[in-house]
Amino acid sequence: MEKVTKPRYAKSGDEAIFHQLRQDVSNLVQQLEPQRRGSIMLKAVLFPALYFLVYIAILAFGSQRSIFFTGYFLLGVLLVMIFLNIIHDAVHGTIFHSKKLNQWYVYLFDLMGANSYVWRQRHIRFHHNYPNVNGWDTDIEQSKLARIFPTGKTLRIHRYQHIYLPVLYPLYLFNWLLVRDFKDFFNKKKTIWKLVTIPSVEYVKLFAFKAVFLFYLIVLPKLALPVSWLQVITGFALMLLTASVFSLMVLLSPHANTSSEFPLPDGNNSLPHNWMMHMLYTTNDVSNDSWFIRFFMGCFNYHVAHHLFPNVNHIYYPEVTGLLKKYAEKYDLPYRQYSLRVSLGKHYRLLKENGVTDDIFEETM
Repeated sequence: MEKVTKPRYAKSGDEAIFHQLRQDVSNLVQQLEPQRRGSIMLKAVLFPALYFLVYIAILAFGSQRSIFFTGYFLLGVLLVMIFLNIIHDAVHGTIFHSKKLNQWYVYLFDLMGANSYVWRQRHIRFHHNYPNVNGWDTDIEQSKLARIFPTGKTLRIHRYQHIYLPVLYPLYLFNWLLVRDFKDFFNKKKTIWKLVTIPSVEYVKLFAFKAVFLFYLIVLPKLALPVSWLQVITGFALMLLTASVFSLMVLLSPHANTSSEFPLPDGNNSLPHNWMMHMLYTTNDVSNDSWFIRFFMGCFNYHVAHHLFPNVNHIYYPEVTGLLKKYAEKYDLPYRQYSLRVSLGKHYRLLKENGVTDDIFEETM
C-alpha cells in the first residue's frame, strides 16, 4: 500500500487544560508509585505463572476429562487476564523501567497465539493515535461482514448484522490468531501498510510462534495424554471461545457505540477536534467497578484515562479518573461513563443503525 499523509488534529485553547491535567497526573503517579510498584510486579509474575501451572496440570492430570476441559477453560480466562494486566501495559512500556524488558515481555503474547509485532503497530500507531477514525483505527477495522463505522461502505448483508454479528463474536480470537495476523502480513491493502513496512525477520517470527502455539496446545497434549484428536481440538476451541467472550466484553464497550463520535478528516486532512477532545468524544468508561475488575481485569473500565495517559500503568487509573472527573466538571469536558449493560446495548444499537442504509450495493472496507 502506498504511504499516505496522516490526519492532523485541530488546535484550540484546550491544550492548556490538558497540560495542567497531565502535570497533576504525573504528580499523582509519583506519589502512588512506592505503594503500587509491588502490585505491578506481582501481576507480572502471578498471571503468567498461573497460565503455565494450569497448562502443566493439563499435561499431568488431563486424562480426566473434567480436569482436561476445566484446564482449557482456565487457559482462556488467563489469556485475557494476562493481556489486560501485563501485555497491554508492557506494549505501552509501563511495567518495567527498562524499555528492553517491556519489549521482551510482550513476547508472551506471541506464545499465546497473537503476533506481537503487528499488534503493537495496530494498537500504538493506529488505534491510539486515531481512535474511531475510519481508515486509521485498526482496532475497529474488522471483517467485511461488519459495518462499525457509520461512514463505512456497505453490503446488502449489513442490514442483518445486529443479528449475525453477536453470534459470530465468540469466534473473535479464532479470526485474530489464525486469520487476521496473516492477512496483515500478506495483504498489503490492509491499513497497517499505510505507515509500516514489515521486516523480513518478523515473517519468520510469525510462523515460528504460531507453530509453537499450536504445538503446545494441540499436538503435545495429544502425544502426552490418552485422548483423541477431537477432544484436544475441542479443548483448544473452548479456550479460544472463552477468551473471545471475556475479551469482547472489554473491547466492545469503550469505543464502538452510539454515544461515541466517529470523526472524519476534512479536505485538508484535519480532524474536527484537538487530541484531548478527540479522545473524550470517542471513548467512554464503564461504571461497573470492583476489586475483581481492578485486579484481574486490568481496570478495563477506566478506558478514558488509558487513552489520555497511555504511558501510565493501569493500576493508577482509578485515581487518575478521579482527577479527570474533577477537570470534566470544572471545564465542562465531555467525559462519559455507562454501565457495561448500557454500553453493550449502545454497541448493539450501533450495529442496527449502521445496517440501515439505502446504499446497499457497495462493498465494505
